[in-house]
Amino acid sequence: MKFTDGYWLLRQGVSAIYPAEVRDVEVTPDALVVHAPAKRITTRGDTLNQPSLTIRCTSPAPDVIAVSIGHFLGGRERRPRFAIATDSATAVTTEVTPEYAAFTSGTVTARFRRGSAYALEFLADGRVLTGTGPKSTAALTTQDGTSYVREQLSLDVGEAVYGLGERFGPLVKNGQSVDIWQADGGTSSEQAYKNIPFYLTNRGYGVFVDHSGLVSFEVGSEAVSRVQFSVAGQRLDYLVIHGPTPKEILRKYTALTGRPALPPAWSFGLWLSTSFTTSYDEETVTSFVDGMAQRDLPLSVVHFDCFWMREFHWTDFVWDPATFPDPAGMLARLKERGLKTCVWINPYIAQRSRLFREGMEGGFLVRTADGDVWQTDLWQAGMALVDFTNPAACAWFAARLRAVLDMGVDAVKTDFGERIPTDVVWHDGSDPERMHNVYTLLYNRCVFDLLREVRGEGEAVVFARSATAGGQQFPVHWGGDCESSFVSMAESLRGGLSLSASGFGFWSHDIGGFEGDPDPAVFKRWLAFGLLSTHSRLHGSDSYRVPWNFDEEAVDVLRIFTRLKLRLMPYLFGQAVIAARDGIPVMRPMAVEFPDDPACTHLDRQYLLGDCLLVAPVFTASGEVSFYVPDGQWTHLQTGEVVAGPRWVRRTCGFDTVPVYVRPGTILPWGAVEDRPDYPYADGLTFRAFGVAPGTRHRVEVPDLGGRMTAYEVEVAADGTVSVVA
Repeated sequence: MKFTDGYWLLRQGVSAIYPAEVRDVEVTPDALVVHAPAKRITTRGDTLNQPSLTIRCTSPAPDVIAVSIGHFLGGRERRPRFAIATDSATAVTTEVTPEYAAFTSGTVTARFRRGSAYALEFLADGRVLTGTGPKSTAALTTQDGTSYVREQLSLDVGEAVYGLGERFGPLVKNGQSVDIWQADGGTSSEQAYKNIPFYLTNRGYGVFVDHSGLVSFEVGSEAVSRVQFSVAGQRLDYLVIHGPTPKEILRKYTALTGRPALPPAWSFGLWLSTSFTTSYDEETVTSFVDGMAQRDLPLSVVHFDCFWMREFHWTDFVWDPATFPDPAGMLARLKERGLKTCVWINPYIAQRSRLFREGMEGGFLVRTADGDVWQTDLWQAGMALVDFTNPAACAWFAARLRAVLDMGVDAVKTDFGERIPTDVVWHDGSDPERMHNVYTLLYNRCVFDLLREVRGEGEAVVFARSATAGGQQFPVHWGGDCESSFVSMAESLRGGLSLSASGFGFWSHDIGGFEGDPDPAVFKRWLAFGLLSTHSRLHGSDSYRVPWNFDEEAVDVLRIFTRLKLRLMPYLFGQAVIAARDGIPVMRPMAVEFPDDPACTHLDRQYLLGDCLLVAPVFTASGEVSFYVPDGQWTHLQTGEVVAGPRWVRRTCGFDTVPVYVRPGTILPWGAVEDRPDYPYADGLTFRAFGVAPGTRHRVEVPDLGGRMTAYEVEVAADGTVSVVA
């Protein structure tokens, strides 16, 4: 939200309170509190009729400083709050002198200026990371009487901002206005399904605004040299996290908000969907499975989208008897073929659903202020909304879903969760504005916990669309409703990279696009991109996504890249283990992996898949593509071509190739199996050396299917072959 009219003026009707000086300082064993009046105090009379802001610094973990800015502090606590993990062993120090008051945690210090105009700086490694100055921190009131608290943190020359959730515009957020507010807006607008009030910059720090409701960010937009964030109310809380590298920032941020669970290895294989509004039954599904097998196309998961349930009954967890008269038998037959299954659900209960009356009588549905069940016709006729703040409602919803899992379903696509009203009353008294964003967290946790309980630890996986901070704990997330075009393919990648820079370890998208019927060239180019993502799903809206519906070459392209991914599983699953253990995303922007290379700052048409694979999807039918390779000798994984960086490269690729280059100095574990993702990676395992000096020994870790890592000591021979020595 913008409050100013240019540099000098406030917008009409806006009034502001700015801290003018640090007047008083309080020190406790775990906090530093400063009191900052809105006027320099020169006489006792200046203390009368004078507003003051209270700024409190604490530390939940080493290298992290939490700042709370408050005007009126008598308000009740608004729930829900984000769950922030705290390290009770965190040591902090304070220092107060006539010139400054400083609070230090690990490597980062918050230093308030004293004796002159108000300012707060964050320092690490002997330099200023960011900070506030005069008229940056403010309590504001708008013309309609609404109160806000605003902070502005400085941006340095060349400083680039990343994150803020899944955003489909430019990867670097400078110049953008971003509202953290869940919306079902597709992939081509300023709205997003996954809104995360966290950003990091290439100056060595990240900022998490600890506010679960609407947070408005002006990233070098209202004030071009500052990141501004504001919330309604009388208090604003944020955390400054020192890295110094982007990967370290993400490691520390996910330690605070939650690390992702490790998805099961089978989930990394190819998923095939029935698509959305297409007509399908068991015969249709079987024909798809048979067609994949006949064409030697490895398939891992069959997904049943919305119409596995009866029309006008979503969600009731009842298979449509007209199209699936024997669902348990069908699921068993698919399982006999080595396939996993997934079904679509959402948290909305249609009026015709068998669960509507149950939910209403049990008090499991969200209600209006007058006690009626909240209802709408948007999506499903007369639909209501499950109240996941009610533990009994969670248990009820999970029990109904459990019956589907007991039939043999393995995974759940948890769609929607964004269209959450703010004119309702929640069971636990949550503030409706705060619950709008957090609802998806409760919804996905409920389903994920059930899957973990029924299927066992390490076997739970959802396919979720919406998320907020902490949602990364419940993978996998996919990019939502994109169009079937090269432009939308590129915007989907930008959304995924932005989400990755917000702490999400695993990400997928609809191969070929969701809306419309993709041109064969779009579909084939998207296949390579999709199979070189952590999770890979063929899914559409009103047309099937089996490759033979496009052309025979699409069949070959799908086979090539599916087999390539399955051979890469010892590497990819090892990177997944790192994501679950350390919070470092598997797919990541180039700037996260190469923060000191200025050429990587704005790159959003290529990415790193794990530590060692550079992928540049092709966004043209002709196959023309340009991409950047950092310093060193990079080797094309498919062709063996070596490219020396740092430089830009232009290539024209056939549909059977894509720029996928191995980082110099890599020893890549190479699997022996290419028809399934979940196999004993150690059996028949080989190692491939890329840009590694002959005669050297190296340590390479390879996971098993449970995520346990085994270290191999390998030696590179003069001819480049690699042998295991221990």
